[in-house]
Amino acid sequence: MRCPYCSHDDTQVVETRESEEGDAIRRRRRCLGCDKRFTTYERSEISLPAVVKKDGSRVEFDPAKLRASMILALRKRPVSIEQVDSAIERIQDKLLTSGTREVPSARVGELVMRELKRIDKVAYVRFASVYRQFEDVDAFRQLIRDI
Repeated sequence: MRCPYCSHDDTQVVETRESEEGDAIRRRRRCLGCDKRFTTYERSEISLPAVVKKDGSRVEFDPAKLRASMILALRKRPVSIEQVDSAIERIQDKLLTSGTREVPSARVGELVMRELKRIDKVAYVRFASVYRQFEDVDAFRQLIRDI
């Protein structure tokens, strides 16, 4: 770690503690060049894959956007926020464990539909009817039969 005061490359860790929030490691360091002390924080970085949209553009994965679309499908349905949060966590876990840097938006949509199907069939049909953009009634009927 480079010293912020003198830019010396050699520093020594004097003390290590977990932060009060528990989401970081706090380290007190001493520069071996100028003998000044400073604090650094070490946090884990979770990198979700970028979402590749149908037009080829890439956007950062946004759990808030995911939540909004799920809440819309679940409007006036007897589903708790905890169930929605758990579903979003499962989707994020699947994306993290996929090991890919990019994921097609269609894959995210399929993961959402799978979770909605588990939680609430009506919300699943609502989401699928918009997401799959049915062109005719027969395709929609088939979706309902499949459930």
